Amino acid sequence: MLYHFFEWLRAENVHFPGSELFRFITFRVLMAVILSLFITTIFGKKLINYLVKKQVGESVRDLGLQGEQQKKGTPTMGGIIIILAILIPTLLLADLSKVYVRLMIFCTLWLGAIGFIDDYLKLKAKKMAQLKGVGYKKTDADGLAGRFKIFGQVMLGIVVGATLYFNPNVKIWREYQGVPTANDTTVITKRVNEKDKYFVPAKSFVTTIPFVKGHEFNYGKLLPAGLRDYTWVLYILIVIFIVTAVSNGANITDGIDGLATGTSAIMSACLGIFAYASGSLVFADYLNIMYIPNLGELSIFIGAMIGACVGFLWYNAYPAQVFMGDTGSLTLGGLIAAIAIIVHKELLIPIICGVFLVENLSVMIQVSYFKYTKKKYGEGRRIFLMSPLHHHYQKLGYHESKIVTRFWIVTILCFVLSIVTLKLR
Repeated sequence: MLYHFFEWLRAENVHFPGSELFRFITFRVLMAVILSLFITTIFGKKLINYLVKKQVGESVRDLGLQGEQQKKGTPTMGGIIIILAILIPTLLLADLSKVYVRLMIFCTLWLGAIGFIDDYLKLKAKKMAQLKGVGYKKTDADGLAGRFKIFGQVMLGIVVGATLYFNPNVKIWREYQGVPTANDTTVITKRVNEKDKYFVPAKSFVTTIPFVKGHEFNYGKLLPAGLRDYTWVLYILIVIFIVTAVSNGANITDGIDGLATGTSAIMSACLGIFAYASGSLVFADYLNIMYIPNLGELSIFIGAMIGACVGFLWYNAYPAQVFMGDTGSLTLGGLIAAIAIIVHKELLIPIICGVFLVENLSVMIQVSYFKYTKKKYGEGRRIFLMSPLHHHYQKLGYHESKIVTRFWIVTILCFVLSIVTLKLR
């Protein structure tokens, strides 16, 4: 809104001190980070006090983990403050006419609503059980049924995939080989790095293959030649899978203080670099990566996301004063997936989101192996002492602060490895 206000003043030839700064994406990104940090740190405490007053506390099942009973009653649904800290700076500082910004705002609201309903139903079930005097049981805390969560994530995947495939404003610029004729109106001439270069806007659905020269892959090649008119169906299915997998991965990772929050901040910073580079014609040309017009505005949303995570970590670090709940974890995971898809870096997700992937796999391996051994031997056996993986290390006697710090370090290494793919191929 501030961006559009200053643009309107500029159109009316009204000069306001400092208004020219709003023309620079880097300035607005920094402002988004600062504003989101301010919202989470200042108003986060007020939200915590409000949640305590309303007795919106976390219930803890007895899993035999060190320090778990001390977490009982800690306020949950803190993801609300993360969502507000993302949306407010974005609405104030970003160009809301850009399709990528609008899409991410929709994703935030949609995922936030799914997580909020899930958390609300858990709390309602707990209070009803307490009123009836039957105590709190796991079955009382199931919240939103898993199939409804998956349905919501699938619907979001359809919206994201369809928007990116069919919206006419979603294009990449391909370099034109040769010199265009004067009558060729489809070719755009730009002065890049002191050279005239020619580009053609194209509706191309390719993804980046890490560590491979000529590192682009078109999804249409996965289909027979006669079915390539239906590439959009395959593309949307891939988007659905990615959004669902990463969103649930973040949700599973949110099991100990500060783990999901810190790793999400690092992953967001990594994707922010990709978004800024791909949205800048100069950087895209230098790094030899695809140029995606209007993508730079997405950096403002990502800046707000980083600030929201770091600010929330102030209260979520061990010992946590508030938990984000599904309201925050589902939202952060889904947003990270959507951003990766928008910047055409979805094949880098196993690296960028390495911690989410390992946490997801640990649960899948544990459950699959337990069912297999129960069927074969009559009793279920386990590979890990407990899943997800962070609980396995807790069972081994590691303090959760050490587990979180080491998972952060692993995420930073994944961050560095992902950025290296810009030049190493």
